[in-house]
Amino acid sequence: MSATLYKQIQQFYDASSELWEDIWGEHMHHGYYGADGSLPKERRQAQIDLIEELLKWSQVTEAKNILDVGCGIGGSSLYLAQKFNANTTGITLSPVQAERAKQRAQSASLSERTEFLVANALDMPFADDTFDLVWALESGEHMPDKVKYMQQCYRVLKPGGTLIMVTWCHRPTDTSPLTQEEQKNLEDIYRVYCLPYVISLPEYETIARELPLKNIRTADWSEAVAPFWNVVIDSAFTPKAIWGLLRSGWSTIQGALSLGLMRRGYERGLIKFGLLCGNK
Repeated sequence: MSATLYKQIQQFYDASSELWEDIWGEHMHHGYYGADGSLPKERRQAQIDLIEELLKWSQVTEAKNILDVGCGIGGSSLYLAQKFNANTTGITLSPVQAERAKQRAQSASLSERTEFLVANALDMPFADDTFDLVWALESGEHMPDKVKYMQQCYRVLKPGGTLIMVTWCHRPTDTSPLTQEEQKNLEDIYRVYCLPYVISLPEYETIARELPLKNIRTADWSEAVAPFWNVVIDSAFTPKAIWGLLRSGWSTIQGALSLGLMRRGYERGLIKFGLLCGNK
């Protein structure tokens, strides 16, 4: 990962994580609003429902040693540790996030079963065959080398273990290439959210087959999660949120002002919420 991109991502989440937790809670990921996105839900419940729906979809019913790649402030890590009575390890580029995740683990009496590290997902500090579940929820979009990212997830996965990867994608391009307007929309999103680039779900599947991951399944849940951005936009411009934005700095303000980019991306069919799971 280039030093510049590494620093940008770190600074973005160092600056914005406190605001996100204060206004939107501990889960830094989309919510699930039913298969067609039509179920009205409280936003935090929708985020918990996404975790549960992902576990059902991937048919994961137990895990003892879990890696959360891109753990944020520990939302998924702590939830999975409690659900499965498991040991969980979370990695993030943000020292602020790692420290806050440790504090939240202590408050939940989970410090002995959780660990949070500042680490690069392209060079994970773990031995081969370490985890029986690798959970990568909305982190792949930040990776400048998608192949190496998936290779690392595969390397640390135990034989028979499961990889669940969920990431922002662009639409498949097998029938038509991205238009100039679509490219511009993506570049605006990249700039605001510190992304190098995104790829399509079929491209991720190709990488997974070359690892080689077994029992590969993919799904597009774009409709199920798209309402999330409307909810976030509605909550971003309350007096409390605006004051938090002003305290968080320009990068966070820019991100809030650009929330509509993601909403329009979903509406136009450009942005896709891609799922992939498989076994080693």
